[in-house]
Amino acid sequence: MPRLVVVSNRVPVPSSQGSTATAGGLAIALEAALKSHGGLWFGWSGKTSGEREVEWLEIRDVGNVTYAVADLNRRDVEEYYAGFANRALWPLCHYRLDLTDFSRKDMAGYFRVNRSFARLLAPLLRKDDLIWIHDYHLIPLASELRHMGVKNRIGYFHHIPWPPVDVLAALPVYDTIMRGLAAYDLVGLQTDYDVENFEGCLLREGFGKPLGGNWYESYGHRFQVGNFPIGIDTGAFVKTAAEAVKNPTVKRTLQSLNGRDLVIGVDRLDYSKGIGQRIEAFSRFCEMSPSARGQTTFLQITPKSRSEVPEYADMQREIAELTGRVNGQLGDVDWVPIRYVNKAIGQRELAGLYRMSKAGLVTPLRDGMNLVAKEYVAAQDPENPGVLVLSRFAGAARELDGALIVNPYDTEATANAIGRAISMPLDARRERYNAMMPKLRKHDVANWCRSYLDCLASAPEMPKEHPAAAS
Repeated sequence: MPRLVVVSNRVPVPSSQGSTATAGGLAIALEAALKSHGGLWFGWSGKTSGEREVEWLEIRDVGNVTYAVADLNRRDVEEYYAGFANRALWPLCHYRLDLTDFSRKDMAGYFRVNRSFARLLAPLLRKDDLIWIHDYHLIPLASELRHMGVKNRIGYFHHIPWPPVDVLAALPVYDTIMRGLAAYDLVGLQTDYDVENFEGCLLREGFGKPLGGNWYESYGHRFQVGNFPIGIDTGAFVKTAAEAVKNPTVKRTLQSLNGRDLVIGVDRLDYSKGIGQRIEAFSRFCEMSPSARGQTTFLQITPKSRSEVPEYADMQREIAELTGRVNGQLGDVDWVPIRYVNKAIGQRELAGLYRMSKAGLVTPLRDGMNLVAKEYVAAQDPENPGVLVLSRFAGAARELDGALIVNPYDTEATANAIGRAISMPLDARRERYNAMMPKLRKHDVANWCRSYLDCLASAPEMPKEHPAAAS
């Protein structure tokens, strides 16, 4: 395989000791792919540099991988990142038209930063490089590179949901976004539902036509579209969870429960995660199950997210107030029903907390995949596993058929699922766990990375004799 070039909004540049700044499964998988083939990782440093324009790169070589990052100025962060990416594209892709805030100024900033990135990246490229661009922040990047004469194979992976045409078409620059995607050679999405929605966005508005199989033609360019469900580093997570029982934080938590059942939820603070609905469902479970009062504790771990975006600051206050109200109404002097932790927890601690929980609540209102669901299952003790309660609107529900699938908008049904998970007999819990683990082991993050890159690198040209292509 030729040299791999990965482009992402943020780049986890290794420390001076060579360790990656973030330990997420995606970062580890991409770094492994880059080391395997030799490569370049390009993107935003995450730093803000006053008013200076994006015009220079910090480049660091670590082994056979080059890390190239650029700072953004305050205007760029406000318009490109906090503005168009996270106040227009993010809510729109999560079906939240009510929260979508479109601004011409933010849109201009979004395309301006992508042009700047293309201008900085192009001189670093080699003729046979394979380019893999990640997520909604960078949709126009391939089109900008094409305008500069870059003819390499370029792939795009969309990590969040792809909405139906009636939702996406509410964006005034919908056609420009679709034109940008047509510049890629392979568009990867999380699920078959996302592929259906994407096809609808192409075809109903007359932007493209199918050519057979997973091939399409749009704006004069032929490209492939496929679903590539992302996984976790299953083997490593299983090992981490088994070892985490010795972790001091996990030990203290277990001791503090005094024999009570633990239910866990782990989410970034985001309106797409259904945290408020989940708290209401747990409150309803406690009201419906007097025997659970004082005997079950819900731990919700929610690190702060995008505090510069007003909707997120409002949500942080609302969730804190809701938690306080439920604890005030249902709690007792020796029992607090909800423990709400508003900070990040290390992966080792999280793995141990998953393992000691009788139920994991993963109930987003909309999610591309949701790796917490997969981590929770992988962390379980095979001899005494907990039960996953999973939203039907998470991409993971397409794979994890051993979970209790719920509609997070139905408070009563979710409350019943919590009760069912906690009281489920051991044999039934093992059966559900054993149905899911082989899939998690087979379709891990390394497999996802390999299958996508194989498709991008080796995809043949569309046969000229194909009837759809000739029409």
